[in-house]
Amino acid sequence: MMNYAMFLRGVNVGRIYIKMADLRTALATLPVSNVKTLLASGNVVCTAESSAAELKSMVETLLRESFGYEAWVVVVDESELAAIIDACPYPADDATHHAYVTLSAEPAILDELARHAGGIPSTELARLAPIALAWRAAAGGTLENPFSKLSARPRYKSTTTTRNVRTLLKCRDAMP
Repeated sequence: MMNYAMFLRGVNVGRIYIKMADLRTALATLPVSNVKTLLASGNVVCTAESSAAELKSMVETLLRESFGYEAWVVVVDESELAAIIDACPYPADDATHHAYVTLSAEPAILDELARHAGGIPSTELARLAPIALAWRAAAGGTLENPFSKLSARPRYKSTTTTRNVRTLLKCRDAMP
């Protein structure tokens, strides 16, 4: 059995609204246990015998069939999540800046984002793992941040999701 954090892309933003109780009910049909949702924004922790890739496939299929939207999920096991958090050079709580981690099941996509970000002045990135890239934005300016705008492009929609470092900490702490 392995503990996982699952990060659902685009839940409860835009036109995709899923009640966390409904999400937990749907996930209960899969071979997972200890399911917890966090922050009503598509963050889930659970235990499963499946690999991360198998769990990703099952959850994406379930979400598409149960909620009728093009679902994308990044699945991270407990040790990988801990390593990402430990590697982050940015503080989770800072009055002037917020720290974020962009996650992708496709490391080449993060390589591409990092290359494009290299041309953006004052953009500081830290590669935390093959699937994780950390960055900061001024408090209150996340949506205007050039890297935020870059990573939000439609090209990256199906392969990336971004979370505040505080959210990653909450997921780690919620694991069974």
